[in-house]
Amino acid sequence: MDLNKVMIIGRLTRDPETRTTPSGVNVCQVGVATSYVYTNQQTGQKVEQTEFHNVVLWRKLGEIAQQYLKKGTQVFIEGRLQTRSWQAQDGSKRNRTEIVADNMIMLGRPGGVSQNSGSSFPSAKSAPKTSEEAPQAAPAEELPTIQQGEDINVEDIPF
Repeated sequence: MDLNKVMIIGRLTRDPETRTTPSGVNVCQVGVATSYVYTNQQTGQKVEQTEFHNVVLWRKLGEIAQQYLKKGTQVFIEGRLQTRSWQAQDGSKRNRTEIVADNMIMLGRPGGVSQNSGSSFPSAKSAPKTSEEAPQAAPAEELPTIQQGEDINVEDIPF
């Protein structure tokens, strides 16, 4: 049994680029950067390594990416690795390894804000501009607690 599965969380390095194949299928390409931070054992300083990934989104997934994503947006991509080969105009052989996305989850806005505070995402609401406009937080609903050994009543489950 083989497995070709990729899951990354990163930020778009450029705006999505969409084109249509001759057969009429939409394909969208994005660049995603992922970072890894570790501590150098010799110097004790933190070091950040960034990897850049080419991601291909087909059909409806590509349309959604084109509509809602832009450079800097944080995104979760799940898919598989695929390597394409072609001959360049100068006659040299070229290879490109890409992530072909099966699933995408939009996680955050450009600039590091992780909540839907802009109007780009489908169900996003505009964020209040000042603290006076911010709504007061609703009191948290008290969830029932169930002690070990008690019978669980379906009506006690909060979802």
